[in-house]
Amino acid sequence: MTVDKKWIVKEPGNPALVRQLAQEVGIDQVLANLLVQRGITSYAQAREFFRPDLSMLHDPFLMTDMDKAVERIKKAVDSKENILIYGDYDVDGTTAVALVYIFLSRLTKNLFYYIPDRYDEGYGLSYKGIDWAKERGCTLIITLDCGIKAIEKVKYARSSGIDVIICDHHLPDAEIPDALAVLDPKRTDSTYPFDDLSGCGVGFKLAQAYAMKYDIPKERVLELLDLLVVSIASDLVSVTGENRVLAYYGLKQLNSNPRKGLLSLIKLSGLEKHNITIDEIVFKIGPRLNAAGRMEQGRTAVELLISRDDEDARKIGDEINSHNNERKSIDREITYEAIEMVRTAHDFNDRKSTIVYNPQWHKGVVGIVASRLVESFFRPTIVLTKSNGFITGSARSIPGFDLYDAIESCSDLLENFGGHIYAAGLTMKEENFAEFSARFEKYVAGKISEDMLTPIVNIDTYLDFKQITPKFFRILKQFQPFGPGNMSPVFISENVYDNGNGRKVGSDSGHLKLELIQEDYSYQPISAIAFNKSEHFDHLHAGNPVDICYSIAENYYRGLANIQLRVKDIKDREDIFSK
Repeated sequence: MTVDKKWIVKEPGNPALVRQLAQEVGIDQVLANLLVQRGITSYAQAREFFRPDLSMLHDPFLMTDMDKAVERIKKAVDSKENILIYGDYDVDGTTAVALVYIFLSRLTKNLFYYIPDRYDEGYGLSYKGIDWAKERGCTLIITLDCGIKAIEKVKYARSSGIDVIICDHHLPDAEIPDALAVLDPKRTDSTYPFDDLSGCGVGFKLAQAYAMKYDIPKERVLELLDLLVVSIASDLVSVTGENRVLAYYGLKQLNSNPRKGLLSLIKLSGLEKHNITIDEIVFKIGPRLNAAGRMEQGRTAVELLISRDDEDARKIGDEINSHNNERKSIDREITYEAIEMVRTAHDFNDRKSTIVYNPQWHKGVVGIVASRLVESFFRPTIVLTKSNGFITGSARSIPGFDLYDAIESCSDLLENFGGHIYAAGLTMKEENFAEFSARFEKYVAGKISEDMLTPIVNIDTYLDFKQITPKFFRILKQFQPFGPGNMSPVFISENVYDNGNGRKVGSDSGHLKLELIQEDYSYQPISAIAFNKSEHFDHLHAGNPVDICYSIAENYYRGLANIQLRVKDIKDREDIFSK
């Protein structure tokens, strides 16, 4: 099913500012306008944007409790205490554990790491994990990407003679755990200048602080940036401020000298001859690491990331890749079943939300399937399965609709739930499912507007094909790394034709590979790829004009790089859309 999208073009920047900036920086006005739209209005700001520097990183000791954390780790190292590095099972958690483990392993041999089982223990610090630490004589636990809400678990650890240092980046509740140190830039009492670090980013700042305090060469910390950029990309934190600097240098290392485990995944992803970008981490490297925790054990991802042996890295990489292939197969199958379930529902046209349940579905992919259903039907969506005697699953929302509030309104029917405005998890008794489904739909229907049910493509500006020159693209690439807060610019080009060589591609012929030309410009065709847009093939193949919105990327084919348009949407010329 294709949902029609509304195109909204951003207001252009102040013309005088755009002209002045274009002249000062030596770029054309389209690029200068993109900078002004991003709040960059002076030569100095543009220089800082285009030339991130490690000197821009903040002092890690500005983070509340950092001094306590560093001193406690030093004491543990000097006293040869056993230390447990504990992290979540997703990419952010496993990269964070690997980063801190690698850093501390050069200081002490008394190290363990622990990743909770997604299905047995669930998210965050667990009693089972604390018991595991106690059995091994650990007197210090460092949590990464979790722990900020583990009030009772921290009490339990302390009663077992174990100190806890929390490194987290999630929003805390009014009460924070009584841990020895709580590192979280989102603490209400935090004075740290940047609050959107990933969990791995907080771990990096801990390593940075320790190195500064105890005169460890900064290179030992900077060599960990390849792990950190994988976390920044995969956890979808903003690629602005300190994260932009960290991601910029992390990508440099990932492309020039990645550690053995990441190199294994780069090769398995077919990226060894590419200039790897944030997008390629998000769509190719991150999902492979995530597959370990979804299909088997997140611990396998850490084993890969800390591997020092080529053969070990290859073997573990192959295992993880196999898990990812299995995950994709299961994901496709369940997505197909779920889409059919939604389409054939008797009340499909009347509903404002999507709720599907099958007790046989794999719990590890229900979040992915929920995202796929949002793409297909553009409604707040919950996908549920059965696990440990309960109905459990994941929810995803659409822009502007608070999913967490909707679920919270039915909290009396739930065993537990958690999440935020756009994503959540929930568990309920089977006998509550029917009432929950009815009440959730009623809440959504009462709160959601028709406008919210129309997906929007936000577009930066208009562009003619003649403006896409090698120089234009060379400067545009310097806007990278792209990500939340600094998304790849989206352009509109009007009156565009396929030159007759367009074709359907993909295993299900669902995508379009196009060679586009623009009316009034007798330039060479520009290559374009339009994912999930095969319904436009006949119209284009007949020589009809269209308007397209797209981003511009570098495509690699047989070792050669060329400009490629990544088409986000296509509208026939007779369509009326918002400008």
